[in-house]
Amino acid sequence: MRLLGKAVAAAAMAAACVSAVADEYHAKPKLVVILVLDQMRGDYLDRYRDDFKTANGFNLFLKKGAHFTDCYYDYANTHTAPGHSTIGTGAYTDGHGIQANQWWDFSRSTEHVYSSVDDDDYKVVGAPVGATITPGQSPRNLMASTLGDEIVLATHGEAKVFGISLKDRAAILTSGHATQGAFWIDQKSGHFITSTYWMNDLPAYVAKFNASGKAEAAAKEVGGKGQNFYNEVGATPAGIRYELEFAENVIDAEQLGKHAVTDMVTISLSSTDILGHAVGPNDPKQRALLDGADIELDKFFTWLNTHVDGGMANVWVAMSGDHGVAPAVGETQKLGMPANTFSYAGLIDAMNEELTKKLSPGNPQKFLLQGGEYAYFPLDQRVWEKLHMSEADAENMVAAMLPEVMAKTQPGLPGSKPASRPLVRRVFTKAQMASGNLPNNDLGRLLQHSYSPNGGWQVFALFGEYQLPGAATGTTHYAPYSYDRHVPLDFYGSAFIPGTYHDRVAPVDIAATFASLLRINQPSAAVGHVLTQILKPEVEPAAAAPRTK
Repeated sequence: MRLLGKAVAAAAMAAACVSAVADEYHAKPKLVVILVLDQMRGDYLDRYRDDFKTANGFNLFLKKGAHFTDCYYDYANTHTAPGHSTIGTGAYTDGHGIQANQWWDFSRSTEHVYSSVDDDDYKVVGAPVGATITPGQSPRNLMASTLGDEIVLATHGEAKVFGISLKDRAAILTSGHATQGAFWIDQKSGHFITSTYWMNDLPAYVAKFNASGKAEAAAKEVGGKGQNFYNEVGATPAGIRYELEFAENVIDAEQLGKHAVTDMVTISLSSTDILGHAVGPNDPKQRALLDGADIELDKFFTWLNTHVDGGMANVWVAMSGDHGVAPAVGETQKLGMPANTFSYAGLIDAMNEELTKKLSPGNPQKFLLQGGEYAYFPLDQRVWEKLHMSEADAENMVAAMLPEVMAKTQPGLPGSKPASRPLVRRVFTKAQMASGNLPNNDLGRLLQHSYSPNGGWQVFALFGEYQLPGAATGTTHYAPYSYDRHVPLDFYGSAFIPGTYHDRVAPVDIAATFASLLRINQPSAAVGHVLTQILKPEVEPAAAAPRTK
């Protein structure tokens, strides 16, 4: 018996050191989970690791998985929609086309901006009675396939892939085109909705979840007034719990992890971003939210262990963030950094005044448009074309004037030292980016990776470090600086060697690594690397020994 025990122990040790050959065609693993924490900066896990007491929350990655300390996006446009697109496709904006959360598209409307996933060809499904009806949503602007798409293509549609988030763009752009569904919430009620791109009616299990009272109970738990679930509940652990319970509902109803091929679900937790914008990364409230996320993730992965065939031994998980975040301006300036605030809308107004003086005296014009995303400045090409100016000439004029107008009209916080006053360091035109006429250095590469044909005429401004549009107490993200590009990268599953890794890696490596392991094509525009340093040696299953008579 003692020898048998040692043999069993040795077999267990061997199993821990090697990974049997995996491929999605034979459901090895049964389920892939792509987990994104919105505005999750890369230093959070190590900074607060002493807080995490659960076995299967963040410690699933820190103690049982492969944990990278130095994962950085390799582009400049650090927003939610580009980040989720990059994780899904393994490409940057110059590959997948998503440059921002929203932009002007004069081919569709000259009256308002469009979000990255708005699509007038479809309608919202499941919106509560009385809700404001917007265009439907779809992945129409995503110019590359995702990992989920490739799983569906490789299995001839047998694999099931779903995307889930509180935000539409996060649910859609991470999961892809060929998914069976993407779900996000109606911001006021918290009820999950979708678009006719996927289905004409909500599945019965989604309608039942919406009618269960869970949204109302979560609002009551946090003392919400029922006016906006997204803001009131979304910024709390109750919002994380609500979203993960919905994910469990989808996984259970769709029997993900119980099929003859590998299934996949993408889950983007929006709460860290909703709260983070209001308080900044160093606020105790954000730390408390991460502690709450640890507890809720522990519940979710424990639940998966009993609802996927073979449990967590048959689940692979990658966790990352869609972007990092800058510290709040007020506290950073007090520590001596050249931090400051400016008004993005005010800067556009000031530019319009100066351009009117120069080009249209006595006849005010809106040469620049409001409604874009930091750090893009959209030009109204109709106004410029009436002056017989080309795109290159118009963008060059704006680029030349912007630093001077910034210095003249944006004094920053009261009492700011000269060294910390807001400034525009560099401006790059869309024409430059389209032609590749950019500096031959790291910044040039980041900008080239940020290029998209979307958005019309525009320029991209590089502001000073730690200088943010908005108030001194909150924060945001939009810059090519390391604090906005640094995110976690962690893997868990039978294929990965647990440990802490200090290699410089990127979120594009998620799709490349999983595609290699699953023996499928990488997404169509993927540029990531297979992270071979974290992969266990593979072994072919041993052939059965012949029977002896």
